[in-house]
Amino acid sequence: MSAGSYILREASARIAASSVLTELDEIRIHYLGKKGELTSLLKSLGKLPPEEKPAAGQVINAAKKELQNLLNAKKVELEKNIADINLEKESIDVTLPGRGSTQGSLHPVSIVQQRIEDLFLHMGFSLERGPEVEDEHHNFNALNIPEHHPARAMHDTFYLKNGLLLRTHTSPVQIRVMSERGAPLRIISPGRVYRCDYDQTHTPMFHQVEGLWLGDGVTMSELKGLLDKFLQSFFEHDGLAIRYRPSYFPFTEPSMEVDIKINSEYGITGWLEVLGCGMVHPRVLSNVGIDPRENSGFAFGMGVERLAMLKYGISDLRLFFENDLEFINQFGR
Repeated sequence: MSAGSYILREASARIAASSVLTELDEIRIHYLGKKGELTSLLKSLGKLPPEEKPAAGQVINAAKKELQNLLNAKKVELEKNIADINLEKESIDVTLPGRGSTQGSLHPVSIVQQRIEDLFLHMGFSLERGPEVEDEHHNFNALNIPEHHPARAMHDTFYLKNGLLLRTHTSPVQIRVMSERGAPLRIISPGRVYRCDYDQTHTPMFHQVEGLWLGDGVTMSELKGLLDKFLQSFFEHDGLAIRYRPSYFPFTEPSMEVDIKINSEYGITGWLEVLGCGMVHPRVLSNVGIDPRENSGFAFGMGVERLAMLKYGISDLRLFFENDLEFINQFGR
């Protein structure tokens, strides 16, 4: 038996016994690599007598070709075995019950904000939005908030660099719209606002919806009629008890706070404040280039979380921001 035939026989036995691809690759390198046995045998042909070289070369080349065919066939077999094993692992028992899927729901704050927006849109208001990073002019100065007002203190407002700040209310949107369009106007401005506060009834970020009705001869009686209708519709109670108390805001004069009487199944009872409002201060109108002798108007603002707490009987505002799905999903629709 020639050396080539002996090597082929030995390699064939090893290939047949191999069970993994890495082992098969080691066999290939051992026999066909640069320093493999058949490769070395080919290199040794130069030492043979000239008349023996052709026959010996044919035997070695035939063995090399046969060995490569055996390696290829074994590789296909092993890859198929691996694929079969993976398919077995990944198989699905179609007789098992389905896992099902849950449908997401809106956050309760989003539900309440959309409800507020829808009610005012149906009453003829348009929706306006503005930047959450504001300057002192739009957030304070133009709204007749003096330098010494507590709202401008560092412990109440998030100040940034270059005279910028995170808006403390959505009133700056009203300033921007009035400056650009003048009167008449009927707008609401919902959005996130920021204040340095955190406890059971306050969070550093919360949502507000503010409104503005501006035009010729707009009166407080119209303000009261609008807010009465809104609150009765929002709480779905035509006989809802509502009262207006004198208050103070720098941007309205006169100013009022609005209370509703609650006696709910959640244990919340008595008069509770829900929003602030008033007639737009003449200085605010002058600051945006509107003549207060020719135009008047009213403004109002409410906290979305506050109304959500009253509507759903929630006592701790922080529950809205803890991402507890069990809590959030109960409001889904």
